[in-house]
Amino acid sequence: MEIKLLSVREATGKKLATPKAVWQEMKAEAQADRECLWVLHLNTKLAIIEKEIVSMGRLDAAMAHPREVFRKAVINSSDAIITVHNHPSGDCEPSQEDRETWERLGKAGEILGIEVTDNIIISPSGYYSQKDAR
Repeated sequence: MEIKLLSVREATGKKLATPKAVWQEMKAEAQADRECLWVLHLNTKLAIIEKEIVSMGRLDAAMAHPREVFRKAVINSSDAIITVHNHPSGDCEPSQEDRETWERLGKAGEILGIEVTDNIIISPSGYYSQKDAR
């Protein structure tokens, strides 16, 4: 039995070369009324293999464990991933918890050989890219 809730959208093949392109691809998801975490599975050309929702949380938090974040990336033989989560408040500034989660995911990705190319926070009015902030 397939559970539709877990499959947000099938592979589009759309290339996501910039954080702005990711934000534009995810504008509908930015409208969510609670924090959610998506993983964009990418091939070697940065094209989407699959967009997966990994966690649906509450107003101000969505849990993200490396086990869930990388499970389908391994199954899909993803070359890289981008994590995307929304901030319903509209403030895209990362929290300390966001930064700690990103560090943990980066380490897990190194072990698995799956690069985390960016961690992005989205809202209807804008986005924050960890990659751009470096």
